Amino acid sequence: MADPSSYRPRPGQIPDSPGVYRFRDEHRRVIYVGKAKSLRQRLANYFQDLANLHPRTRTMVTTAASVEWTVVSTEVEALQLEYSWIKEYDPRFNVKYRDDKSYPYLAVTMGEQFPRVQVMRGHKKKGVRYFGPYAHAWAIRDTVDLLLRVFPVRTCSAGVFKNAARTGRPCLLGYIGKCSAPCVERVSDEEHRELAEEFCDFMAGRTGTYLRRLERQMAEAAEEMEYERAARLRDDIEALKKAMEKNAVVLADATDADLIAVAEDELEAAVQIFHVRGGRVRGQRGWVTDKVEEITTGALVEHALQQLYGEETGDSVPREVLVPALPDPVEPVQQWLTGRRGSGVSLRIPQRGDKKALMETVARNAQQALALHKTKRASDLTTRSRALEEIADALDLDSAPLRIECYDISHLQGDDVVASMVVFEDGLQRKSEYRRFQIKGFAGQDDVRSMHEVITRRFRRYLAEKEKTGEWVDEDTRDASGTDTPDASETDTRDASGTERDTQDTPDTSGKYTPDASENGLKDDEGRPRKFAYPPQLVVVDGGQPQVAAAKRALDELGIDDIAVCGLAKRLEEVWLPDDDDPVVLPRTSEGLYLLQRVRDEAHRFAITYQRAKRAKRFRSSPLDDVPGLGEARKQALLKHFGSLKKLRSATIDQICEVPGIGRKTAEAIAVALAQAAPAAPAVNTATGEIMEEEPDIMGSGGEPATIGSPDERRGQET
Repeated sequence: MADPSSYRPRPGQIPDSPGVYRFRDEHRRVIYVGKAKSLRQRLANYFQDLANLHPRTRTMVTTAASVEWTVVSTEVEALQLEYSWIKEYDPRFNVKYRDDKSYPYLAVTMGEQFPRVQVMRGHKKKGVRYFGPYAHAWAIRDTVDLLLRVFPVRTCSAGVFKNAARTGRPCLLGYIGKCSAPCVERVSDEEHRELAEEFCDFMAGRTGTYLRRLERQMAEAAEEMEYERAARLRDDIEALKKAMEKNAVVLADATDADLIAVAEDELEAAVQIFHVRGGRVRGQRGWVTDKVEEITTGALVEHALQQLYGEETGDSVPREVLVPALPDPVEPVQQWLTGRRGSGVSLRIPQRGDKKALMETVARNAQQALALHKTKRASDLTTRSRALEEIADALDLDSAPLRIECYDISHLQGDDVVASMVVFEDGLQRKSEYRRFQIKGFAGQDDVRSMHEVITRRFRRYLAEKEKTGEWVDEDTRDASGTDTPDASETDTRDASGTERDTQDTPDTSGKYTPDASENGLKDDEGRPRKFAYPPQLVVVDGGQPQVAAAKRALDELGIDDIAVCGLAKRLEEVWLPDDDDPVVLPRTSEGLYLLQRVRDEAHRFAITYQRAKRAKRFRSSPLDDVPGLGEARKQALLKHFGSLKKLRSATIDQICEVPGIGRKTAEAIAVALAQAAPAAPAVNTATGEIMEEEPDIMGSGGEPATIGSPDERRGQET
């Protein structure tokens, strides 16, 4: 626990102007971001007597180790910068609403040649029109099924569309009249796009035009005694009316507005939003958050507005936003919303009439959401807390292991040996901290040695981060000139959601820690997450006594003695500790055992997924990959000319030169590469056992590899 007076800025050092401030902990991680009209007055509130602070604020300032600020010109700029930094740093003491990217939308891909209607989740894409969000995907499908009678827009995937175009036969929806079948040219591009635009207009609330048009066509068909056509039009009208009934009119003046309501108690707050377009409720969403800071209802509304409109522009921001309480001050927020929309936005509290009545409905939804969340949350918190306490008691730890890291080794009969590191904080997955490793310090299969290498590499990086922040300095890592000795081979792969970098880590035979020279370029001074920067309280390895001993030995060699180690063996689910001949046996009903199993299984899943990806990449490789200057286009030209790798291998240099774009020098390099490579094993038809005469056409990562054996057969020896 830090004393706030130890990092309090000197009097007069803080400017009396608008700005954004950041509190950082001892690891330089940003733990709180705030904005202020006057930085001097706001920050002074944090450095008063601790007894006068709110308990959550007191926890934050005693966790922090430093504070810094950035001056801006206006309060609107401060609001924008605060939102950007909260998104970037994910500070633990800020109010963070649960991400709503999982809410389903009805989307129309107007950017495609043949627009498609589908359910979409996640970030919004350019060229796509969105309607919603909806509470459930089935509600979207029900609506679409009704509207396709009148607006038969394409709903199939790209693969189904291309297959129908190739065969000249539409899908089932094309036969039953719920798709205009542009795949087989029943309608032109322009006619199909016009249907899609009419579909969007109807979903946007312009319903009267289409109903009146259909009613007129139905009357004309009846007058001409075309009763079957009139009956179909009657059914179409009923379908449209039924779709409209799903969104009842709530505001008679066809208002476009968002209504936001908040239900809160001392610890948590629930936010509910109704999206009203054309006077009808077109979407609903909600979040629940822990109140980790002392905050008013107006401030909760401000955070909700940032979450809702931080990445929206144009008509996605409505003309009117109705809230239960206004932010203080309200002018910067209103100016920010106006800037996002590009025209005026009214932010106000409804006082009377239909809008106030609808706000009361939204508030009741928020109250119910908070009550339901508390019922689930109490169970979840109690279970996780009990699990961590049971682990601490069983392993004789000083405190509950709030951060647990688990490691697993995966390979296929000794090939493509990789390792995984998964992280659980407070009993929950933290996927942004996952890491993957390649084992390249030695060849062959040796799980114990692999575990030692991975633990060594991970905690070398941790010590490197500590050294950069001045928390740890080892004189042995300095040479005679007083400079660090770099180890350029010390690298890592990316996390669970990032892009893989195919790297390795060569063990340091000197037994001393040597930091990676490339680490000096990391922008950790800006607060961005640093790889391997935070130590766990507990390291779990997938395995028994040998793996645990290897992990402990790696930590001892690095001089780390404040991190507990244990292993979980798969056979009997026994927990092994270093230097203990007998395992710790937790009860089968133990919450602590369940948590350890979940951590171990997640590490195994992450490792085997990486191992399979590497193996698949290797299977797609070709001897031609190593030919200098031979790109994918010329590989495909070779395949098209010769038909297979076998025929290419038997071709002469002069025959290879006949391929457009292949010169004699390149042809000679191709012939040498194919001669040096061993012929691939013959492909086998797994259904009949027949050995196929031709080799699989494996022409590098751009082509499709032949499948030899079923996936289950190839996975048989994976660990």
